[in-house]
Amino acid sequence: MLKINKITPCSPIDYAAEELKKYLRMMMPEAGDVKIAYAPDATDGFRLGLMQDFGLDVSDAEDTELDDILYIDCDTDGGIIAGDNPRSVLLSVYEYLRQNGCRWLFPGVDGEYIPMQDIAPVKYRHAPTSRYRGFCNEGAEYQQCMLDAIDFIPKVGMNVFMLEFRVPKGYYGSYYTHRANVETRNPEPVSNRQILQWKRQCEAEIAKRGLQFHDIGHGWTMDPFGIDSSWRGSDPIDHNTELTEEQKSYIALLNGERKLMRNTPNWTNFCMSRPDAQEKFVKYVADYAEKHSNADYFHVWLGDLHNNHCECEGCQKKSPSDWYMLLMNMLDEELTARALDTRIVFIVYVDTSWAPSEEMIKNQKRFSMLFAPITRDYTMTLPEWGVKAQTVPYVRNKLRLPKDLEEYLAYFADWKKAGWKGANLSYEYHFWRHQHLDMTGIEISKVINNDVRTYNEYGINGIIEDGSQRSFFPTGLPFYTYARSLYDDSLSAKEISEEYLSCAFGEDWKDFYEYLLELESKIKYRYLQGKLSENRNASPFYSPKTADLISTVGETLEKGRRLIDSHYNSNYRVRTVSVRLLEHHLDYTRMLADALYEKALGNDDAADEKFESMRVEFGKRECDIQAYFDHCQCFTYLKNDIFDKKTIKQEISIVSEII
Repeated sequence: MLKINKITPCSPIDYAAEELKKYLRMMMPEAGDVKIAYAPDATDGFRLGLMQDFGLDVSDAEDTELDDILYIDCDTDGGIIAGDNPRSVLLSVYEYLRQNGCRWLFPGVDGEYIPMQDIAPVKYRHAPTSRYRGFCNEGAEYQQCMLDAIDFIPKVGMNVFMLEFRVPKGYYGSYYTHRANVETRNPEPVSNRQILQWKRQCEAEIAKRGLQFHDIGHGWTMDPFGIDSSWRGSDPIDHNTELTEEQKSYIALLNGERKLMRNTPNWTNFCMSRPDAQEKFVKYVADYAEKHSNADYFHVWLGDLHNNHCECEGCQKKSPSDWYMLLMNMLDEELTARALDTRIVFIVYVDTSWAPSEEMIKNQKRFSMLFAPITRDYTMTLPEWGVKAQTVPYVRNKLRLPKDLEEYLAYFADWKKAGWKGANLSYEYHFWRHQHLDMTGIEISKVINNDVRTYNEYGINGIIEDGSQRSFFPTGLPFYTYARSLYDDSLSAKEISEEYLSCAFGEDWKDFYEYLLELESKIKYRYLQGKLSENRNASPFYSPKTADLISTVGETLEKGRRLIDSHYNSNYRVRTVSVRLLEHHLDYTRMLADALYEKALGNDDAADEKFESMRVEFGKRECDIQAYFDHCQCFTYLKNDIFDKKTIKQEISIVSEII
């Protein structure tokens, strides 16, 4: 009988022991029970605890609370499974199981591949390449998908989960009102109180696993002045009419007016030069941090639009980044006065992509920079032509945002020249709108793999993805590539895809890979990103050559149908589900191809009609695949980015939340 002895008393290690027991019993269902005990002096069985408690070297970790080291030394009867912090012990358990053939391809029990076999010896030590390996809620979310996502990320080696907003009304509201699928599903509105309860439940699940918890992000710019950041532009009231004159006086002056941007507090900045506004802002953030000490990092961001900073005489004396740094220094002083060691993340995003010229954070140990290149090109990492990007001077509210990652990195270099020497991580958007512009997930997986390696080369030590929790359609390859690349950036996209697809589809995985490659050749990722237009004056999507390719997609889909039919059922549930998702995707592709064919020929009205018909028809199966596919996010952004005739591809609207 196998035994699990907990050497270190700690909640995440308790959970790690239970997870190890569960999967050992699944792998060896006739091997008997697995006993768990707290036994700090144990010398036999599996011993779970901190590396420090085993006398193991952890000197290669700069900070053992933040940097993970995984350590495994086991034979067939047990051995040491350890980490340099409690979270790392859980990660080591999952890695031990992975080394024994287990895989987790997407959230939930149907995403598990657990072989039935005896355990094998494992000797392993690894410090993941990136310190921050995380995900942030986005899209249309429901509570079970949130709980499944939190459960999933440590299984693929990730260590950070972020919950954006004080009350994430927009994300939950998008799902529970079923606003992109009202023809099929009746609205189920939920209250802010319910959403707040659910957020606290998510926080408890994050803590149980010892994951780094990052909190808030946007919303700080209005809440300190009594203006509720959970209000949304889609609410059936003009929120400006609910404001007092005093509240209005704190709102950024823009074009001679002080009012909420598009009726949305979250998108609105405040008058940062006013001393009383600064004081209210700093006190509000510090009060919140003191009350919510369970967060490992508080993200303190500005308004979620660009070219919207205050134009009053006082504010024009400094750039937004200079005012931002001044506020961060004031916040540091307040937190220090309260004896709080709260970690703060500031964001280099839209207007604050431009470095400050006068101010810089003084206590850089408290702060981390979040580099957020939202308007970058997602068809490549760095341009092939290798021309050195140049920055341009900041001009208040008349900015052209960078178009590719190289240009953004030039602005990042300016921040370092201005005196920033602290920790850096990135906030990325592969799983926001861009995943829906890749029909197969193969191309964006390559971009993700290159992005991770490039960020590490530039001293940006990890990524938090702003994306839907349900990013597993038609497969989970892009997400799996993201997780594995952050864990070990020496892995190539090809290596990761072979590992994922061979598990998802079995010994004939290459046939599925070839099918997806052929599909990509007919409906190209670059086309859906608006990169292949033959007449940009007509439309970013006008391309008769592409229409010719799309017209032949039926032949590829017939091949796919035969492949799916011949692998429809499997002894492994994860493979059955993977094939059934491809079946849904085949119908999705057929309908979308009909709309795209008209779009490529310039028949915009016909394209829009076919797209709307597809949205309604495909919505009938939302409940069947909602654990893997975000219907609301997908159809919202396909509409905005491709099928809305008013779409301007030269510079997308900066909206990080569906309203």
